[in-house]
Amino acid sequence: MAPVPPGIRLFVSFDRDQWYKALTFILTFLLYTSFHLSRKPISIVKSELHKNCSSVSELATMTSSSSSSSDSQQASPPSLHTDMDCSWKPFDKSNYKQLLGAMDYSFLCAYAVGMYLSGIIGERLPIRLYLTVGMLTSGLFTCLFGLGYVYNIHSLGFYIFVQVANGLVQTTGWPSVVTCISNWFGKGRRGLIMGLWNSHTSVGNILGSLIAGYWVSSNWGLSFIVPGLLIAAMGIVCFFFLIEHPNDLKSIYAQNSSPGKSVPTKSWNGVNGNTEVYLQYKDNKTQAYYYCYEDSVQNRKSYDTELLLPRDSVRVPVQPVVVVKNDSEPSAISFMGALRIPGVIEFSLCLLFAKLVSYTFLFWLPLYITKAAHLDAKKAGDLSTLFDVGGIVGGILAGVISDKLGKRATTCAVMLLLAAPTLYGFSMISEFGLGPTIGMLLVCGGLVNGPYALITTAVSADLGTHKSLKGNARALSTVTAIIDGTGSVGAALGPLLAGLLSAGGWDQVFYMLMTADFLALLLLLRLVTKELTSSKSRPISTVE
Repeated sequence: MAPVPPGIRLFVSFDRDQWYKALTFILTFLLYTSFHLSRKPISIVKSELHKNCSSVSELATMTSSSSSSSDSQQASPPSLHTDMDCSWKPFDKSNYKQLLGAMDYSFLCAYAVGMYLSGIIGERLPIRLYLTVGMLTSGLFTCLFGLGYVYNIHSLGFYIFVQVANGLVQTTGWPSVVTCISNWFGKGRRGLIMGLWNSHTSVGNILGSLIAGYWVSSNWGLSFIVPGLLIAAMGIVCFFFLIEHPNDLKSIYAQNSSPGKSVPTKSWNGVNGNTEVYLQYKDNKTQAYYYCYEDSVQNRKSYDTELLLPRDSVRVPVQPVVVVKNDSEPSAISFMGALRIPGVIEFSLCLLFAKLVSYTFLFWLPLYITKAAHLDAKKAGDLSTLFDVGGIVGGILAGVISDKLGKRATTCAVMLLLAAPTLYGFSMISEFGLGPTIGMLLVCGGLVNGPYALITTAVSADLGTHKSLKGNARALSTVTAIIDGTGSVGAALGPLLAGLLSAGGWDQVFYMLMTADFLALLLLLRLVTKELTSSKSRPISTVE
């Protein structure tokens, strides 16, 4: 007999639950990757919506003069957008930074407002259907933005409407996937698991940059249409394969049990001549009582009596039974109830400033590299992906360190402290060569996205299963939505302020980012003090 290949041995070494965990991990990872993939194109296309008109004009003059000196009488082939050779109206004016910032703000403001409602709605609807509808509609609105190029649309109102609608429907994503992944994975090594899983944010940004950059110079409409089709396709995959909770599989197991096969049984003659066992409820607790059928009728008048074992069932050892009767399912937590969970307010406000920094880079980094390093749109988009590569490493490191030390707030605070001088150095990118620029992108991405990733994943999951909830798992989506919704307020303000401040120079933008980083650090000081003064290190000390 031939030996079993090692790959097959590895395959069969995992039980069924582990395979379902792996499926949920990979699927939710890909689902939210598609969300960020569809958000990234706008930052890549910005430099195409408003080009360097002076250089383009010089190139056009040289081309026209050379063509006039020739003796050709053939008409040049018409361009798809002949009047848009320099910039795309209405972004061809001197206030283009403010207009681009308004587009970012419209998306992120709608996202922030919708997030508070999304968590509450998500607690009350099937997550799989809720997420599927959100992804399909997000794909629709992402494609609509790209169709503006195809149909030559130059109305600012159209683009802002699409951004607002897309921001609202994209709020279905984060509370849903965090709830799913938290249902499947417990608190053990949550920081590491969530750190690895949260790399979907950076992976989505990288893929979005590469996809959008491929078409940005030739047909920027496809920079939106292709990601829109991808997120819609992933929505269909979500509908067919997402398992919200391990308990959902119980119905499948029950249906798969063959009804034709009967288990051998022995006759049960009862205890002391009593052939039926009932549970009698009193004061929310039960005791096992044995009744004759005739006697039990009178007892059931005073208490709720439930048949425990039917007659002619299998013989079982008789032991005392004490059961707590749940009168009703735990209700979804209210908004104010979620705010009263210790640590929710501090981490929410900290995330507001941390996400302000992260999303300013998300939406403005390619344009900044284009202007500061004098690169074209495609090269700037490709180079900006290094910031997200650093973000992947930073998120994983933050999770591992916080698991090891048992101090989530302290881990975030140290990374925020180190991020401030890195941001200052990044403001002088134009003075660096290519090598130092790559290093700054990687380091800055790790320190900026590390705290952001830790708070939105492991900390949110910890707070959503806080001991004060007494086992009510239906608070997770609401708590996640409150934390990320508050952070999204900062995500909306960051790009808007960047658009306004960049008119006076990029240095002002970086001063704003360093100020936000410092405020995020201040908001964690109480929790950091609590962690450092605790008598012993234990996991999630500030959020238990």
